[in-house]
Amino acid sequence: MQLQLIDGPRVPPASGGAPRKLVILLHGYGADGNDLIGLAPYLSQHLPDVYFVSPHAPEPCDMAPGGYQWFPIGNFDPHERLRGVEGAAPVLNAFIDQELAQHQLTPADLALVGFSQGTMMSLHVALRRTPAVAGIVGFSGLLVGADRLSEEAQSAPPILLVHGDADEMLPVSGLFEAAQGLAAAGLSAQWHVSEGVGHGIAEDGLELAAEFLVRVLR
Repeated sequence: MQLQLIDGPRVPPASGGAPRKLVILLHGYGADGNDLIGLAPYLSQHLPDVYFVSPHAPEPCDMAPGGYQWFPIGNFDPHERLRGVEGAAPVLNAFIDQELAQHQLTPADLALVGFSQGTMMSLHVALRRTPAVAGIVGFSGLLVGADRLSEEAQSAPPILLVHGDADEMLPVSGLFEAAQGLAAAGLSAQWHVSEGVGHGIAEDGLELAAEFLVRVLR
């Protein structure tokens, strides 16, 4: 069975030259690739040789007409969430492989940046890929299937988790649970809590993400 192809908006390197690194931005539930590609102009100031792409998730979102989802959110059951990320993983893996080949780059040249459901996908997919990607930034998300990670993890890339302490959609406790789940699997993560921030990306978190990406993509 042929995998579904996904695509989305793109921003080439600000340097005007050939891409030396790649950042794939993975949006949250009910949004689309245009949501996170808006981070590219800011990040490009720090990462002028990076090519940015933000694919639309594979499924239309019934709860947000015109938006997309990596998987249905259903009743927030952890087992259903795990089935969701596992179902969408082959599509995202194929997209990653396609983009690396197209730009003649290696996994060490790639960072994934996710928001909410996009963070769930970033963590699930990247930690099960080998060779390791350069890094993962996860905003306002969760670690899905933490109890299976020690058996399934294939790599240990640097990770930065950022969450608002006023997040009404996915409480900030998800950040601490993710950090604990990663640690239990022998993986480590930097983390930051943005004070007074809801389900979104604040300036302090974005600045930390830029610093992190500059470091891991050197």
